[in-house]
Amino acid sequence: MGWMAWERFRCNVNCDNDPYNCISETLFTDMADRLSEDGWRDLGYVYVNIDDCWSSMERDENGRLQPDPKRFPGGIPKLARYMHDRGLKLGIYADMGTDTCEGFPGTPLDKIKIDAQTFAEWEVDMLKFDGCHSNASEQEQGYPLMSKALNATGRPIGYACSWPVYQDCLPPKVNYTQLGKICNLWRNYYDIEDSWDSVQEIIDWFFDHQDVLIPVSGPGRWNDPDMLVIGNFGLNMDQSRTQMALWAIMAAPLYMSNDLRSISSGARSILQNKMAISINQDPMGIQGRRIVKEGSWIEVFWRPLSNNTSTLVFFCRKNTPCLYHTSLSRLNYTTGSYKIFDVFTETNMMLKDSIDFMVSVNPSGVVMWHVSAPTKMNLR
Repeated sequence: MGWMAWERFRCNVNCDNDPYNCISETLFTDMADRLSEDGWRDLGYVYVNIDDCWSSMERDENGRLQPDPKRFPGGIPKLARYMHDRGLKLGIYADMGTDTCEGFPGTPLDKIKIDAQTFAEWEVDMLKFDGCHSNASEQEQGYPLMSKALNATGRPIGYACSWPVYQDCLPPKVNYTQLGKICNLWRNYYDIEDSWDSVQEIIDWFFDHQDVLIPVSGPGRWNDPDMLVIGNFGLNMDQSRTQMALWAIMAAPLYMSNDLRSISSGARSILQNKMAISINQDPMGIQGRRIVKEGSWIEVFWRPLSNNTSTLVFFCRKNTPCLYHTSLSRLNYTTGSYKIFDVFTETNMMLKDSIDFMVSVNPSGVVMWHVSAPTKMNLR
């Protein structure tokens, strides 16, 4: 959990004309201040992740990556100390290729070891390793090599791999068994955009392929559907709740990409919802699944949780409200009465498995329930 620069701030390096929003030391210390002072850190949002465009256009005389001296005058070690002093962690970006996606120095095969050592010496806590400007053969060598090089430094550094995206996302080209051994999380699909269409596309892809993706995910090895764009410009409040709810169902990493200095109270309340976070962070780490798809209007998702609890999400795909009639028994809950906690309205009720009920869901929105009772359903 944490914050990442890319979707909101992209490759804005124009600090002369836009110092408030450019990729710079100031941007990341600003976000660190907000995480530590506005309650985010205490909820688990602890990573501050730099993405592309942080470096100088040339390596130094020793062949090492170096930050742009004008935009990062204190260097990355100073930035890491700033994070650590506030109980936060620093993530950084590199690319398995000749250049990064935006044309900054990449990390070809012969630079993997020195770059891993550099990041460890800088006391970085996570590496996102992209794959632009590399071919399949280089990726096949480079992603495992970077894993070994990071481990060899002796510093715990989370390893986020973008490899699946460059191998058509699915088996047989993607070897998820191998990924689970070398990476902590991996981008399965293409970049998210600040739009409802983009969020829906990612939701559809992940749940259309859930039978492939669920078995490969678990503690220490996570499928990553990309950043939370809640608090930006493309989603309304119902759509924002939908992204939060379904990322929680997917046991997805929660990396916000927004401006925490100006985020609305509504977006903040969604991202800081304690029950949604608790569901997402459930220690069993089992990724949930879609269990109902009624045409193109309603879908129901389910995820098993610790302590004989679970969560249900009802998702309305229409442009008008969805009124969905069902019962818990039809959703495979069959052991009597259940305590239901509505995650976003924060209300409680009791519901017997055999009783029909109707749930009203706003257009493009969700109703999310935490269900306290055992369930006989089994993902495995």
